[in-house]
Amino acid sequence: MNSPKLLLADEPTGNLDESTGDAVIELLISLCRETGTALVLVTHNAAHAAKCGRGLFLHEGVLKPF
Repeated sequence: MNSPKLLLADEPTGNLDESTGDAVIELLISLCRETGTALVLVTHNAAHAAKCGRGLFLHEGVLKPF
C-alpha cells in the first residue's frame, strides 16, 4: 500500500478473461520493475509465469525450476 518491498499475487487473473488477465499481468510486472518491488506470482498460466524473471513449479510437494 505504501511502497511495499514485496507483492504477493495468488492467481490474480483467475477470474478474468484472457485479454484482461494479460493486461493485469503486464501492469503488475511493469509496476514492480519501475518501483523495485519483488513480485511473487502464483499462477497456473504458463504464459504468465514465463514473463517472470525466475520461475519455480511445485511438483509432488517439491519446488523445481521452471
